[in-house]
Amino acid sequence: MSAAGFQAIPPRPAPRNTEGVVPWLRANLFSDWKTSAGTVAIGALLLWVVPRLVEWALLRAVWIPDVQACRAVEGTGACWGVIAEKYRLIIFGRYPFEEQWRPLVATLLMLAMLVASCTRPFWKPWLAALWVVVLAVFMVLMYGNTLGLTRVETDRWGGLPLTILLATLSTVMAFPVALVVAMGRRSTLPAIRTFCTIYVELIRGVPLISVLFMASFMFPLFMPQGLTIDVLLRVLVGITLFNAAYLAEVIRGGLQAVPNGQVEAAATLGLSYWQTQRKIVLPQALAMVVPSIVNSFISIFKDTSLVSIVSLYDLTGALDMAINSDANWKPFKLQGYLFIAVIYFVFCFAMSRYSQWVEKQVNASKRR
Repeated sequence: MSAAGFQAIPPRPAPRNTEGVVPWLRANLFSDWKTSAGTVAIGALLLWVVPRLVEWALLRAVWIPDVQACRAVEGTGACWGVIAEKYRLIIFGRYPFEEQWRPLVATLLMLAMLVASCTRPFWKPWLAALWVVVLAVFMVLMYGNTLGLTRVETDRWGGLPLTILLATLSTVMAFPVALVVAMGRRSTLPAIRTFCTIYVELIRGVPLISVLFMASFMFPLFMPQGLTIDVLLRVLVGITLFNAAYLAEVIRGGLQAVPNGQVEAAATLGLSYWQTQRKIVLPQALAMVVPSIVNSFISIFKDTSLVSIVSLYDLTGALDMAINSDANWKPFKLQGYLFIAVIYFVFCFAMSRYSQWVEKQVNASKRR
């Protein structure tokens, strides 16, 4: 080509930097005019709300358990003194004051066990046996009547230890029940499939309050005279059966998402039904529904607040008992609810973050 016919190509713009604060703001908050308008509107709202919230919650707040000081700032500042005054009653409920070290140790032990169970190095065969030991120690510390510990009836258990106990045990017991029911609903045997379907539809057709009411007040009427079952055990079974029905549908969705070719390939290799389910189907099905399973666990943790209707004072019930029993602190109930809301948020947020970590591990294994 001659020099007269040569035409230079115009230079292309340099690629934008995609790392750093400014590129992140441009991509997430100011990508177009609609997003920019929403960002400005929300920013203006935060600039109006946050200073007032900081002034109410921190600058004008009363931190000491002084009723007169709290009444002086009522309406303009928060009274966190109610937490300083009632925190032991909120955390431990009606448990004897001088024995509250026992639920404290039991709760810390249970939380340590939960953290260990979510950590990969502890996923060993002895973990199940360790759970049995920890639960036994938890019950001994809470109930007493042995090793020199005074006896404390279950109707005096409450607060955070009761919430963690109900949430943990109902989750541990509900998962295998849900797994069996989900597989039963996909069974080729009509009797098993019908029984599992009736169980799921019957439980899902009533609210949890009805289940707790039946377990606490109606079930004892059908028991032989002189035979009683502890109310805590009845409530625990009711919560477990209720949540197992919902969790079973989540797992069944994962089972249906596994391609039939996987099962046919397993049959070609000569694997039995249970070998196919354990090695092929269930690992894939459970991996696909991790977010929904964790969502069910979060619901179980929050649903424990309903046990207060059957005279079991969990974290929420203990707060109501602590505040309503003292007329001086009753006007500052909002601060008490904010306190337990923070506790619920910490646990639920931790479960949510753990769910994201599990998803990343599953996706990494798929990429390999």
